[in-house]
Amino acid sequence: MWQIDKGQHAKRHPSRWIVHVSGHSSSAVETKAPLVRAALRTPRAAAVAGIIFSLLLTSCLWLLHLSVPSDPLDVGEWLRVSSERVSLALNLVPIAGVAFMWFLGVLRDRLGFMEDKFFATVFLGSGLLFLGMIFVAAAAASGLTKAYAAAPAALSDGSSFTFARAFTYDVMHVYAFKMAAVFMVTTSTLIFRTRVTARWIALLGYASALFLLFAATYFDWVLFVFPCWVLLVSVYILIDNLRAGPMVAVSA
Repeated sequence: MWQIDKGQHAKRHPSRWIVHVSGHSSSAVETKAPLVRAALRTPRAAAVAGIIFSLLLTSCLWLLHLSVPSDPLDVGEWLRVSSERVSLALNLVPIAGVAFMWFLGVLRDRLGFMEDKFFATVFLGSGLLFLGMIFVAAAAASGLTKAYAAAPAALSDGSSFTFARAFTYDVMHVYAFKMAAVFMVTTSTLIFRTRVTARWIALLGYASALFLLFAATYFDWVLFVFPCWVLLVSVYILIDNLRAGPMVAVSA
């Protein structure tokens, strides 16, 4: 009788089965089946996600800059004349958010085993917090425009408009882009230590983050610093990946 032993020996040697013949002799039978699938690899052009995020966020900020006054306590005249432009800008935010998540994945893949746990935690946490607060600000602004379209007189005469406008402004300028500055500092630190990109990009990131951290509350145009820096990092990674040539497939 043939008997297949999948016991302790099989655990130590998963590619072999021990076969007993009539309970007397045994032999090891080699199996040729691959046990581990090839690992997934990040496409070389994945850095395009950062470029898409930069262009979309820049377009969104520019449309809002043209449409919405910088004073968070304005009377809301822009809702009457620029609501369609504001709606277009807000519709770009979810797409930019998805692209930013891909950009985070590109950076982590670039770091690989050199990723430091402490800085990687702050890096990933600040990036996700920035993304979440951008979504919150966009949702609040979208609710404001829809409420005005439903009842213009009721919104402009009450305190709800003042609260919603100030809330949206503070979430965007005070909180979201402060997290963007933290993201730039931690990413620049990881770049400086691991040299996954040029070190001058890290130095520029430090300077831009410091500028964004203290000036975002006072000047709207300072917000453009962040997408421009992400664009620079993404273009560098994309060019470097394309110069590296096609990846060599590893045979099992």
